[in-house]
Amino acid sequence: MSEEKKKKSNNAFTIMKDDATDGHGGYGVGSISLENISPVIIDPAEERAFVDMGAMHGRSEVERRVKFLPNKEEVPNGKLYWIVWVTVERGVDGPYYHGVTGCEIRVDRSIKRAYKSMPEHVNHMDKSMKGHVIVEHMDEPSQQLLGDFLREFDPGMWERSTDELKKSLP
Repeated sequence: MSEEKKKKSNNAFTIMKDDATDGHGGYGVGSISLENISPVIIDPAEERAFVDMGAMHGRSEVERRVKFLPNKEEVPNGKLYWIVWVTVERGVDGPYYHGVTGCEIRVDRSIKRAYKSMPEHVNHMDKSMKGHVIVEHMDEPSQQLLGDFLREFDPGMWERSTDELKKSLP
């Protein structure tokens, strides 16, 4: 298998699965399911975008082996990344991008320190699941990478998505 094929097969969105409670009404009923949300990492310096499910637990490729600090000023030379929470829902015509929200992180490998706002990540993940599109604070190259990634990943999902999303990403 070619290197490009391997990369492509690793980029997969988690699309809604069957109900884990299977209608029995027991433990877990009414809890929030995260099965239809995927974190897309945007690396504007390397001009790449990829799905990294490790970000669901703060263990993505870019988050490993660094200590996170709550103040951006403590990581002045941090490399910019975005973790974009992408929620996929299934509509009448098929799956579509329902919510897309971007969160900044800064990583300085030389000092093994990084910045991210945990409240922002939690709130943006929640807003993504509710169908919000929050990407206007992202830099233009990152917006372009994200838009290209979503369009190329599944053109049908992109076409079925809201006009708000399509207008928000170049």
